[in-house]
Amino acid sequence: MSQPPGRKQENHKISRELFVLTYGALVAQLCKDYEKDEDVNTCLDRMGYGIGVRLIDDFLAHSAVKKCRSYSETADMIAQVAFKMYLGVTPSVSCSSAAGNEFSLILDKNPLVDFVEELPAERASLCYCNLLCGVIRGALEMVHLAAEVTFLQDRLKGDAVTEIGITFLRKAEDRKHKRN
Repeated sequence: MSQPPGRKQENHKISRELFVLTYGALVAQLCKDYEKDEDVNTCLDRMGYGIGVRLIDDFLAHSAVKKCRSYSETADMIAQVAFKMYLGVTPSVSCSSAAGNEFSLILDKNPLVDFVEELPAERASLCYCNLLCGVIRGALEMVHLAAEVTFLQDRLKGDAVTEIGITFLRKAEDRKHKRN
């Protein structure tokens, strides 16, 4: 029996909604477990890092991308391929440094906050989507790119857009050993 057209898209949408709802429950539980927002932010980043370390294999296997030759290409790949592939959105990319190692991913729509209206006043320093920073950092590290990833703007905190900053720190040294 064949699957009707459009069925796969419907399942994908249901899966994304389930993920977003589950993510919201996870953040709510972390807020109950930790008194300080900084502890929740650290936990989300750490969890995201673990996901990113593992997700990069899936990304490389399913995206068939070539090796990026610059930080700019890498930032574009994250926005145009990875975000589209896993979250169904494509953030815009802007370079924010003359050295070409700092970029911003600007999301007009952040699917992780589809069911969140606003953060409670007592959780003003909570970075609700900090998991994304950890995912990006972990995935980049696995392809030998050290980076600092932080939220610069957040719609949940009243900003006009959601902006994730990526600062590439250095390329990891290739460890090629010459045979004697």
